[in-house]
Amino acid sequence: MKPSDEAALKTVSLSIGSNQNAEHYIVQALDALQQRFYTLSVSSVYESVAVGYAGNNFLNLVVVLETAESLGSVAGFLKQLEDDNGRVREQPRFSSRTLDVDILTYGDLEGVHAGIVLPRPEVTQNAYVLRPLAEIGGYLVNPQLQLSYADLWQRYDKRLQRLWSIDFFWGQRRISAAAPLIPV
Repeated sequence: MKPSDEAALKTVSLSIGSNQNAEHYIVQALDALQQRFYTLSVSSVYESVAVGYAGNNFLNLVVVLETAESLGSVAGFLKQLEDDNGRVREQPRFSSRTLDVDILTYGDLEGVHAGIVLPRPEVTQNAYVLRPLAEIGGYLVNPQLQLSYADLWQRYDKRLQRLWSIDFFWGQRRISAAAPLIPV
């Protein structure tokens, strides 16, 4: 890779969630992301209750990667990935999902770009997004709040949402280990 190529790389963080055959769909997503972007930083996998409706618990994690692809290209790929894995788009916003992959951050962009609000507002609102992002992308800074995601997690009221890490394997590698419940 030429130095000019490295300058064009953007650090991108993605949230992955599922509550329908979740382990299968998360592995499918990780495999597809690795095939496309090669090197991924992957957080622990966290289980939490469904937010906004009564449903099965969700499994969530965050992936951080670098790419020279445009935001629109990454977004198009992720939408196709969701569709290829049975995502039904006609469902209400808060409903069960086979696979939900959201762009949380794309470089230092803020505001609306390619129809996506960046950084994604749910990052600071939901423990199931903020905790795994702080784990692997804690050094990244929210451009609106001028705080790192690690600092934002430290300030987050952990009584708002319960989540816990689970045992999770991807390929031959353990990417997550069960841990006690995060205090409420």
